[in-house]
Amino acid sequence: MSRRRSSIMSDALKEQISQELGFAGTLHQEGFGGVSSRNCGNMVKMAIEMAERNLPGKNMT
Repeated sequence: MSRRRSSIMSDALKEQISQELGFAGTLHQEGFGGVSSRNCGNMVKMAIEMAERNLPGKNMT
């Protein structure tokens, strides 16, 4: 039996990233069921990059 996990990313962050990646329309019309696996992966990748840039004391080159 699987449990549904609560989301770590806020809805506002998901909205922002989906707009930047160009699939916000699909997300609004069909939900995440209509978003490709590639786009979901790109969303996660972008969220990780954003988080890493905001880490204190982290100097990324």
